[in-house]
Amino acid sequence: MKKFVIAAALAALSLCAFAQNRTPKNVKYNYVEASTLTLVGKLCPDTPNPYHRIDTVKYKGFTKHENCQVRCASGIMVAFKTNSTSISLITDYGYLYEGVTTNKLAHRGYDLYIKQNGKWMWASAKCPEYQKESKPISLIKNMDGTEHECLLYLPLYSEVRGLKIGVDEGTTLEALENPFRYRVGIFGSSYTHGVSCGRGGMTYPAQFSRNTGIQLLSIACSGNCKLQPYFAEVLKDADVDAFIFDTFSNPTIDQIKERLFPFIEKIQSTHPGVPMIFQRTIYRENRRFDTLSEYNERTRIEVADSLMAIACKKYKDVYYIHPNATEDNHEASIDGIHPSNYGYELWEQSIEKKVLKILRKYGIK
Repeated sequence: MKKFVIAAALAALSLCAFAQNRTPKNVKYNYVEASTLTLVGKLCPDTPNPYHRIDTVKYKGFTKHENCQVRCASGIMVAFKTNSTSISLITDYGYLYEGVTTNKLAHRGYDLYIKQNGKWMWASAKCPEYQKESKPISLIKNMDGTEHECLLYLPLYSEVRGLKIGVDEGTTLEALENPFRYRVGIFGSSYTHGVSCGRGGMTYPAQFSRNTGIQLLSIACSGNCKLQPYFAEVLKDADVDAFIFDTFSNPTIDQIKERLFPFIEKIQSTHPGVPMIFQRTIYRENRRFDTLSEYNERTRIEVADSLMAIACKKYKDVYYIHPNATEDNHEASIDGIHPSNYGYELWEQSIEKKVLKILRKYGIK
């Protein structure tokens, strides 16, 4: 009987605590513009729109589609802390992606991580419904009311003109100091952009930053990372400790031959002694039975391999590593080109030690 009374008392206390922490049904929110908090992952910090990755007024040469892509928020995060039991979001969207290989949760939605026991743990991912993009979305509810450190990944493939983060009236919402160290620029293709990811936090640069604590600053443009000189102009001006490149997935063989060495030289002209880590393109699963794709992919990789062998000898601080995004069963692809979430996890695992080993040579730890 005594044990029963104690158990009943504990259950009552637990229910009381739950009732206190539960988000009220008609909760009212105080909203704060997200750009007044801490934006993480921006290579170019001074864009007129804080959620754009490149100032396309200052830097010229982009095609119409590239112009849209560099205004997308892929790789940008908001770091904040709050003791609210719930979080709400209101977005003012600009350009919206309409492709088929990336779900709307990733290309126009939000991905929330919360720190628990020193690690970033996934908490929630939500996006607005079609034709209702301007309405508030409830990102998470019924948290315990203690202060949490949060990391909010912005949409991978949509333009954000404005973002308001809402918390329960009477609770706090404050900027969190950047949780990552160093500034490592990463320029890449749809792979680096995160095409076919299930949500924003599953890109391989995002996973790398959470796993290592090193901040990657993404300028990735799906289908348009071709060693263009106007992208090199942006990278030339960047304030970084190192560079990582996924630059052999989009260009033609002729473009690689023509542009690779000038691309390296232009960036090194303002970044002497800064490591430049190039990645070979990954194996695309659609080449297995398509003989033309097999020939084209194999030939492009052979050309990139041969030129990078020369580049690593010709230029100091240039490196070449081989990522991998598949296993023996070759089931880690979405469309034969882009990896699944698991494929991107394999990619990150395949380069993490290699990249860290190179960075350590430059005191980046």
